Amino acid sequence: MRTWTEPPAKTDVEAEVRRYFGLLRAGRIPEAERLVEHPPVRHVLKALRAASVGAGSHADGAGGGPAGGEWEQDLSWLGELELAGFHWGPAGSHVYVEVAHRARPLEVALGFWVKPVDAGWVLAGPSTLW
Repeated sequence: MRTWTEPPAKTDVEAEVRRYFGLLRAGRIPEAERLVEHPPVRHVLKALRAASVGAGSHADGAGGGPAGGEWEQDLSWLGELELAGFHWGPAGSHVYVEVAHRARPLEVALGFWVKPVDAGWVLAGPSTLW
């Protein structure tokens, strides 16, 4: 987990979120969890899967991909997700990130925040926002 010695710039936070999301898409879950203060990410994966199945069923008539709990073993569906936009709160310490599945926005976003700790500031999250 990266610790900034002074409040990080928005561009630095966004780069760290992109890094986190890139690791998720690659199925490198333990590495992604080490980038944020609020692991584990199972709730994030579950929300993204639920939202992407819904998006997939609207897009092509079927959810596709692994059924039931199989989605936790076969994470290939993560490769179909992409970040769609960053939206910062007025204080500049919270950001939510829109996610798309096959270029269609999902009904879930990921929320991150910059949290002060003894050594400086860290990236915390994500929360899932419906």
